[in-house]
Parts: sequence; C-alpha cells; structure tokens
Amino acid sequence: MPAIHRTAPIPDAHPIAAPGISPGKGAAPWPVAPTPPLMVNPLGSALGVSVGLGLPWGSGTGTSPHLPRLPPSRSEPSGFLSPGRCPADAQPTEAETVVWNQVNAVLEESQGVLAELQSYTGAGQEIREAIQNPGDLRLQERAWSAVCPLVAKLKRFYEFSLRLENALRSLLEALTCPPYPPTQHLEREQALAKQFAEILHFTLSFDELKMTNPAIQNDFSYYRRTISRNRINNLQLDAESEVNNEMANRMSLFYAEATPMLKTLSNATTKFVSENKTLPIEDTTDCLSTMACVCRVMLETPEYRSRFTNTETLLFCMRVMVGVIILYDHVHPVGAFAKTSKIDMKGCIKVLKDQPSTSTEGLLNALRYTTRHLNDDTTSKQIRALLQ
Repeated sequence: MPAIHRTAPIPDAHPIAAPGISPGKGAAPWPVAPTPPLMVNPLGSALGVSVGLGLPWGSGTGTSPHLPRLPPSRSEPSGFLSPGRCPADAQPTEAETVVWNQVNAVLEESQGVLAELQSYTGAGQEIREAIQNPGDLRLQERAWSAVCPLVAKLKRFYEFSLRLENALRSLLEALTCPPYPPTQHLEREQALAKQFAEILHFTLSFDELKMTNPAIQNDFSYYRRTISRNRINNLQLDAESEVNNEMANRMSLFYAEATPMLKTLSNATTKFVSENKTLPIEDTTDCLSTMACVCRVMLETPEYRSRFTNTETLLFCMRVMVGVIILYDHVHPVGAFAKTSKIDMKGCIKVLKDQPSTSTEGLLNALRYTTRHLNDDTTSKQIRALLQ
C-alpha cells in the first residue's frame, strides 16, 4: 500500500460539526450559509449534496451529545466547504493526492462490478438439467461450461473486495491521523470524504444485489461439488488452475455472508482500530458519527429533502448513513444503539421508515442483522421496537 501522505497544517482552519443540532445554552444561533442551487453528482455524495443544499457543517461552542465539544475559541461556522468548492466535484489537494489516486483506481472499477452483478443470471437451468440427468455427459459438460465463466466472475468480485478493504484502510488513516480531529479532517480533505461515502454507497448497493440473487451461491456450490467429485475420480479440470482449493475456500466464506462487502469493511475497520492502539478510538467513531448525522439531517429536514430531484441521490444518502452506523457499531465498545452513542439511532431509523419500504427494507435488514450491539441490554426497547 502506498505511504499515507500526511496533511500539512492550514492556518485558520475552522472546526466543523454536524448541522441541525442546537448550540449550547446561551450560545448564539449558528448562521446558515446562503443556499446555492442543488448540485447532484450521478454517483452522488452525501457530503456533496449537503453543500448543494446549503447545509452548514460549521458550529461553534455547541454541546451536542452527538458530536465532541469544539474549542470555544473557534466559534466561527466554516461551512463544510471553503468558497468555490463542491464535494460532489471535489478535487484532491496536493496533500490528498497519494491516497486519492489509490482509492480512485478502486472506485473506477466499482461501477463495472455493480453492472456485472446486476446482470448476473446464473446457470440454474443448466445445473438442474445436469443434476436430473447424471449419466448424460453432454449435459454435464454444458453445465460445467456455463458455470466456469460465472465462477471466474465471482472470483473477480472477491478480489475486488480485498482492494476495497485496502482503500478503506487508507481513507481511515488519512481521515483520523493527528494532529486534527475527524471533523476537521472531513472539512479539509473533502475529496477523501467523498470517496469514503462512495465506498459505502457501493458496498450497500453490492450487498443489496447479492442478497436478492440466490444464483450466486447455487452456482458456486455446484462448482465446488463438481471439483470435489472429479478429485475423487482423479480428474483435473482446467478451471481449477484459476480458482484453486484455497481460493475456493476463501470465496466460499465470503459469499456465505448475507452482506459480504459490508462484512469485509466492518472487519477492516475493526482491524484498523485494533492495530492503531496509539490512535484514540474516538477519532474513528467521531468521523463515522459525524457522517451519519449529516445524512440524517439531510433526509429528515423538509427544506433539504425537498431539493432531492434524483432518487439515486436519496438512496445514496441512506446507504451512506446505514453504512457508517454499521461500521460505528462494530468499532465502538458499546455500539451505536446505546444511550451514550453519538448517533441518533431513533432519528436514523425513523427517517428510513418514512421512505417507501421497497427502497429501505434492505437497509433496515442490514441494521437488524449485520450490527453487533442491537440485542445488547443497553439498547432501549423503543429502538428494538422500531426495528421489529
């Protein structure tokens, strides 16, 4: 992995905090930046949309339970952007370039991966005919010929998950490294923040497609049974050289997960925290909770929500919110559902349930079944009821 290029200090950089949260008692109201026209990137960026909607990230001395206290001396709201920059089209600064290039190479592949997965139809018919007619060599060969290129495609998906994992780790290091707190990193490294959001959007999109396509596991199971049967009969098949037994075992574990990409990123985030013992865990969790808060406010505030003219942008925002919640829940010692969590889980769940169920049921299921702390004693009955 390329070395992480540390960000040099920028004089007078203002801290940021999540929008839509009242300042502390006695504090002056936060000014809101003028609202420019909505700027929608087809790939979307929850962070970019927040600026297109004029959503300020600047706070002041607020004492929100959802964000760490900011220094009183830095009370000027900076907004998420410096003038003239839009995260939807944010270009990396010189300090961001090394990490940005590495991550961009991965993201450029992501749309192709989604397109391939969306068009994945499987070899169900060929496999059924081969199983029903075990003595028909022609049907056996036909099924094998249909399955092999599909397994090669599944291998590419798995290998892509490994590159995505490395990309996420690079972004986590860049967005949490000293001397700046995560909220300032999100303001300063806007191009990297956008990439972080795009990785989460891809991850939730991939897993939604995978969960609704049983052909993936059926094809791979048939492939492994055929390989095992031929080993017993001392036959060597050409496809084994591409997907050997060790690779097949790793792929089997990957596709056995209901949400394999999300599981990969959750493990990567947990590993990142455990390997960086000198880095306060709050640096990682505050980065995640800030992004979750921004997405929630955009979704639940009519003024901002009414400006979403693109359904995909709305889905993007929801996927990013759910993605960072799940990562937070895996990393934080007490998780996202406890009263002490910096994420407003009731608000996040409610904003999902307010959308059409066809677009959010998969996301709600991700919260139900891929988080770690939902069933803990520290989770309130009200939150559990919301996810029933």
